[in-house]
Amino acid sequence: MLVDWDELQHTVEFVSMGNEAVLCRKTGKIFWHTDLDEDIEAWPDDADDEEKYLVIPDKKELDLGKALVLEFARECLPGEFDEIRRIFSKRGAYARFRSLLLRRNALDRWYDFENRATERALREWCKANGLTTREGDPPAPEAK
Repeated sequence: MLVDWDELQHTVEFVSMGNEAVLCRKTGKIFWHTDLDEDIEAWPDDADDEEKYLVIPDKKELDLGKALVLEFARECLPGEFDEIRRIFSKRGAYARFRSLLLRRNALDRWYDFENRATERALREWCKANGLTTREGDPPAPEAK
């Protein structure tokens, strides 16, 4: 099954915000569902049929949650590891983690680390589910 890589990446972000999405195994079409607004397209009545649809995972299901943060801390901010581990032992961890990253001028490094890990995990998920990806158009050159 061929799927659009950019659309799949955006869909994982969408699902990671508490929404749902499925991929039709026959057509490769992705259906999005949210309780916050009307669905962009009609949600299939049989979306729970695993033979017809593949549920798009969120970042947590791709193991991109707390474990990834701790891996980043070990590799990139070893002196902050204990503090970051303590931050993630309580609610509201990501806001406090972001504040720490801002204080340490490490926010861009975190985003790069997270993006690389997300891409690896999503490509592995595609492979495990027999999906091949079609890359989107390259970004337009920046205006000078």
